[in-house]
Amino acid sequence: MRIDRIASETDQKKPPTVTKKDLVDRIAAETGQKRVAVKKTVQSFLDAIVLELARGNRLEFRDFGVFEIRVRAARKAHNPRTKESVYVGPQRTVKFKVGRLMREQLEREEAPMATPTADAPISMAAGSNHRETHAVNAPGRMGV
Repeated sequence: MRIDRIASETDQKKPPTVTKKDLVDRIAAETGQKRVAVKKTVQSFLDAIVLELARGNRLEFRDFGVFEIRVRAARKAHNPRTKESVYVGPQRTVKFKVGRLMREQLEREEAPMATPTADAPISMAAGSNHRETHAVNAPGRMGV
């Protein structure tokens, strides 16, 4: 029985992974900007997020979500190989709290997660109202 359960768990399809390259390509196609310019903008945005979190700052993107640093307390752990107790010091980690529009969007989707494809690009039209409701493959400009 255990083998059947493990086999059925591994047979389930995982949603595809969307990479930074995929997003850059999609945004460049939607906006008509050069891929190099979009890549630089996206990387600058990600670098700014990392820098602010490293400084201990909280980042809030209204309706999208909040990134903040949390400190995990020091604890005793066990090395599984040697069964020896090991001290693990306090660790800083990033916590993300989902914003209202993202939470509503995720709760509306009862079917398996739909992912945008090359045939169905996401809508990123300038000036779109971020408070509008959008389909999963057209999230608009949530929280931007």
